[in-house]
Amino acid sequence: MKPKIFIWIDSELTFFGLAYYIQQKLDCELYGIIDVTNKPKRFFQEQKLVKFEKIWFYFDHVRKHKDNPNVEYLSSFEQKYNINLWRLALNERVFYFYNKFYKFKQKEILSILEQECKLFETIIDEINPDYFITKNPIQHKDQLFTKICKKKGINVLILSLAAVGYKCKISEDPTKLEDHVNPIDKKITFAELQNYLKSLDKPAQLKSYREKFATSRYEQLKASTEYLFRDNNNLVNTHYTYFGRNKVKVIFDSLKFTLQKKYRQDYMSKNLPITINSNVPLIYFPLHIEEEKVTLLYAPYYTNQLEVIRQIAKSLPIGYKLIVKDHPNSAIRGWRKISYYEEIMDIPNVLLVHPSVPVKEIISKCSLVVTIGSTSGLEAAFYGKPSIVLTSLDFDILPSVHTVREIEKFPEIIRSSLEKKVNPSDVYKYIKLLEHNSFNFDYLAMQSKILDFFFFGGHLIDVHISISKMQQFLKNNESLLSQLALEFIKKLKV
Repeated sequence: MKPKIFIWIDSELTFFGLAYYIQQKLDCELYGIIDVTNKPKRFFQEQKLVKFEKIWFYFDHVRKHKDNPNVEYLSSFEQKYNINLWRLALNERVFYFYNKFYKFKQKEILSILEQECKLFETIIDEINPDYFITKNPIQHKDQLFTKICKKKGINVLILSLAAVGYKCKISEDPTKLEDHVNPIDKKITFAELQNYLKSLDKPAQLKSYREKFATSRYEQLKASTEYLFRDNNNLVNTHYTYFGRNKVKVIFDSLKFTLQKKYRQDYMSKNLPITINSNVPLIYFPLHIEEEKVTLLYAPYYTNQLEVIRQIAKSLPIGYKLIVKDHPNSAIRGWRKISYYEEIMDIPNVLLVHPSVPVKEIISKCSLVVTIGSTSGLEAAFYGKPSIVLTSLDFDILPSVHTVREIEKFPEIIRSSLEKKVNPSDVYKYIKLLEHNSFNFDYLAMQSKILDFFFFGGHLIDVHISISKMQQFLKNNESLLSQLALEFIKKLKV
């Protein structure tokens, strides 16, 4: 019997290419949900490159309704699937806190959730897929669909970045290493471990993506021309993610963003040290980018990072100082408000350093790393330093990593963690387990290629996609996408 495979496809078109090459290599039935804006929608309506048995356009089924939402249905849905809908909704960057253009009312959010829940149940009941393929969910809707699939017993295959650079995993849970091996003990030095980490330099991978994302002035000019002088297909009425927008507001916000980013960069250059000069032992806390899946989805109760810093600072032993650094990729978001940095600097036992200070330099000089969900917690082990994490991650199997479940126990956990010794053999075992569960694939480079080829380098997403242009992209990237398709097929229990 042919396996039924359901794929979530959005404007990050890797998964359309994946569907194309899976179809070439495997006799299967493909289904999909298409989560795109109006202009690329036309491509999916007309294309014959991938033979889908059926597709659903997400925004055809999820609109802004004035009717009162069915609270009884949503309540029974929560109980049926053991899903907390408000936890998903209030950590959605569109619905709350991060939306600069529109303030959603409670009824609007509940109405959207109701439509989503009914749509997703209808899809699953109709086709009963064997597999659901998706990227690591970054919004409430794909996370919601993923949770329903798991509850229904559907095999979920999620593509996610590995904890080291240039590698990816395919698993049901990106926070776990699912396929286990028993590597033998091996004598290895921390210097050898650090060389391995350098060979798979994740900061370098992230830097490359950051430097390419929406940085071309030429592409920005072309995107601006496209946006200003062509029809926007009434997205403000059809897509709740565009509510409250108009051309004047968007252009003004873009100009404001550029000016604020420059102002904030200048402030940091003048006020934040680029070298670490401390005569007291240090504990390191790396800030996460705001609007990031780790805090919004994996650690939803730690989204207020300022408060997390305060709690850590309260818990430090006398004689220690907390060193804090913003993530370099915060540049993509225009950095944080200056008042945010000032609040950190006002905490007496906290040192805020410039984002350009290398992570390895900080880790090498600190005694402990405390992080919500950053891979800095793993990097610490490569330098012989223990770490504390606030959410489940695949490297928390290391004996030197402590996962905090109760934040009020911070003081005693920090003290006990400072006493831990890292065994390099444990780190080696983790490496072998990670290698067994991952494969070489530069997912960020693939995303950059897609943005450059279709979306003006990331400046504009609502664009027309021609059949011929997609054919050219699939041909240009046949080797990489074929490899990715084979990795997924390995995971299919066919």
